[in-house]
Amino acid sequence: MVKKPSSKSPRKNRRRVLNAPMHERKKLLKARLDEFLQEEYGLRSLVIKKGDLVRIMRGQFRDTESKVTLVSYKKGVVFLDNTTITKADGKEAIVPIHPSNIMLVKLEMDDERKALIESKVMKIVESEE
Repeated sequence: MVKKPSSKSPRKNRRRVLNAPMHERKKLLKARLDEFLQEEYGLRSLVIKKGDLVRIMRGQFRDTESKVTLVSYKKGVVFLDNTTITKADGKEAIVPIHPSNIMLVKLEMDDERKALIESKVMKIVESEE
């Protein structure tokens, strides 16, 4: 397997993200796991899913825990249930959060995610041998 050469140019990296297909954009929506989850699963990060409990690490909502209500692969952001602001006309608006600014605290486990974690752990074990 030959690794494709990667550019360090910010312009080319931005273009790569903006022109990426949806299945590759999903991989970009990873968030770091809490210390306890890292020890439990042996992984550092996972893709964010609807229903996960996350802690916001940066921004005006820092140190708040919230549940994921929507994950936008197209925009590359996550919408949480209690990250709202009041607009000038009095309406409530949900603030989108970038996945690099949040940490997964509790996972919404289903069969697909269990299989994903198991396969990732097996790859790590095989590579260490």
